[in-house]
Amino acid sequence: MEHPIQAKINFPRITLAGLKGGSGKTIVSLALGRLFSQKGLRVKPFKKGPDYIDARWLSLATGNSASNLDPFLFPTPTVKSLFWSFSNSYDLALIEGNRGLFDGKDVQGSYSTAELSRILESPLILVIDCTKVTRTVAAIVLGCRYFEQDLNLAGVILNQTAGQRHRSITRQSIEKYTDVPVLGVLPKLGSNPIPERHMGLISDQEHEDGRDVFFSLTNVAAQNIDLEAILEIARQAPACREIFPPVFSGEARPRGAAPVIGVVRDKALWFYYQENLDALRYQGAKLVDLSLLSREQWPEIHGLYLGGGFPETMAQSLDENILLREKLRYLSQDGLPIYAECGGFMYLAQSLEYEERCYSMAGIFPVRTKLFKKPQGHGYVSARVVGKNPFLPVGARITGHEFHYSSCIPVPGDTDFIFSLDRGVGICKGFDGLGFRNILAGYTHIHALGAAGWARNFVRAAGIYRDFRASHGGPCPDIVCEN
Repeated sequence: MEHPIQAKINFPRITLAGLKGGSGKTIVSLALGRLFSQKGLRVKPFKKGPDYIDARWLSLATGNSASNLDPFLFPTPTVKSLFWSFSNSYDLALIEGNRGLFDGKDVQGSYSTAELSRILESPLILVIDCTKVTRTVAAIVLGCRYFEQDLNLAGVILNQTAGQRHRSITRQSIEKYTDVPVLGVLPKLGSNPIPERHMGLISDQEHEDGRDVFFSLTNVAAQNIDLEAILEIARQAPACREIFPPVFSGEARPRGAAPVIGVVRDKALWFYYQENLDALRYQGAKLVDLSLLSREQWPEIHGLYLGGGFPETMAQSLDENILLREKLRYLSQDGLPIYAECGGFMYLAQSLEYEERCYSMAGIFPVRTKLFKKPQGHGYVSARVVGKNPFLPVGARITGHEFHYSSCIPVPGDTDFIFSLDRGVGICKGFDGLGFRNILAGYTHIHALGAAGWARNFVRAAGIYRDFRASHGGPCPDIVCEN
């Protein structure tokens, strides 16, 4: 068992938020993360909400793995436990918000960036896109300052300013009508240093040279943002004297009996929460990185984790790797435990249609997927487990999220789904998760801290598969999850 977390009394922290998506908070967060790291500070990056791409960029900017924080995906006490578990190892927490500051899942703004900043008692800095606006920004800042109680709006950074007159009027208006300090004024950039695609910023794996991105960002930020003032704000965050329960709990499997779980991490699939991987290791698994694109032979594995990603961008290579697709079909029949999310689910389908071309996939499930121009499912997911599988017990309730531009064409009929959705779209309205032998695949992404028992049961299933193959030599029977 892990010991309770005794939080360090002081953990300097700031939360970067915007008025909407695309306001520039990610660019500012990356610049600050890199600049503070260059100053010798150990910066722990966090991303609020379900997001893999921004989290990956934050990891690159700071040199430290980013963690996601979301009061919907896992309970508030767990949010605190996860956050404060890093307090003894880092000098500064940099938390990037998502969407607009007060935007949540409902009219009350539940699970918003504002709510997270209050949970963590983190000073909040608002990044404002000032395109074609001057004095009105003061009214916006004033509204944000008093819209919700107990919000520590510690400063603003003005983004996308057009010239000196624009900057001067906007800054002076905020200083005249509000008590919120202006901590930086950024000019318009000639071009977006990190272009966007249909699911947000492009991934670091698709960008030609991430080093040039950070070089240009840090130059602009260093000249136009008051770094010392921001650091002082972070250091004024309230102290914490609480003792938190461990992030991972429950008896871990003996370290000497480590089943091997393959994790596909390549240009096609790379969406994973760090805590999901940590949870599998905590339960005793040995993780090995694999690729669906490589022709190299895989090592022996006892379980397989297929995360999300952009399989459509690598569809031709996935189609051409015929031997691996045949191997996956064999392993599926052999009873290998496989957990697949979104892009991983798409790979296990019969085919993928993208830009009027159809590519062959692994063919484990009798469905086809097709990419559309608009999202087919986007937002939080609440689900009840209704079908037997190796990973989650029937009757369990889980939280997750989905963001997919693909859909099943046609929707499978007479299918026993694993998840019944109270919220979300899934494979078809109200249902998600296909099962075959020891496989569970669907559009829902889960976070291990919000899906109790998932990691333990995954490692248990991998151990059963390994032991059965060693003692019997034939296909492993279907494995049913323990409660």
